[in-house]
Amino acid sequence: MDLHTITEVVRRPAARPGADWHPGDAWLAGGTWLYSEEQPDLHRLIDLTTLRWDSLVPSEAGLGIGATCTISELYAYQPPTEWIAAPLFTKSCEAFLSSFKVWSAATVGGNICMSLPAGPMITLTVALEARYELWAADGSARTVDALSFVTGDNENLLAPGEILRRIDIPAHALRKRTAHRRFSLTRLGRSTVFLIGTQTPGTSDLLLTLTAGTTRPVRIGFDTLPDDRTLRQRIDDLPADIWFDDPNGTPGHRRHLTQHFAEEIRRELMAGSPG
Repeated sequence: MDLHTITEVVRRPAARPGADWHPGDAWLAGGTWLYSEEQPDLHRLIDLTTLRWDSLVPSEAGLGIGATCTISELYAYQPPTEWIAAPLFTKSCEAFLSSFKVWSAATVGGNICMSLPAGPMITLTVALEARYELWAADGSARTVDALSFVTGDNENLLAPGEILRRIDIPAHALRKRTAHRRFSLTRLGRSTVFLIGTQTPGTSDLLLTLTAGTTRPVRIGFDTLPDDRTLRQRIDDLPADIWFDDPNGTPGHRRHLTQHFAEEIRRELMAGSPG
């Protein structure tokens, strides 16, 4: 779509572009949402892709993902064999409501910053205990837990002019066993619920991440695998207003699916847990 209110596109921003941010500006990465509808309040776009941030940086500490890394780059990434949680990269990319052409433009950071309940990069990074590096307009930086970044439907912690620069996934999370479940009304539809469970090898712990069915990500942790009743109760104890309501599912439907798939994940991980 033509954005008729845009009067300038900054193609070569400064290395720390926030200092030049003004009301009416927008950061441009893939632009797959930005160009999808009118943006009457925007007047200038600042292209972050020309900063050439590294897309995927593996190290002993884990995996760093540049915010401008495309979905297709993440999908094609070949991780070290000891990162047994890495198949979640593929599964999360496949949860996108988009074509392969969009994958080549859409970015990991853009999906996170849209902060929609069904954002699969949110699901992935919260489940793998990531932290986000944010750059403020004044040049300062801060790091936040992925779990706390999204605060509601299309809402997050970003201040005006602030940028998501990098996502860091710790190595210990990448070495965990995983199980996931996802439901949508159609095979390639938007997620109604998306759950990921992780477990430290050699233990019976459980970290369960609930997304898509909730307005913000929810993480439920157990030192040892709970029984089915305990798990169900923890989900029942979530506040009623956290369940998302849209044409893809009512709050009650999403809660029911979450309970059903959470139990499947519990059983799957229990099958490989120590006695």
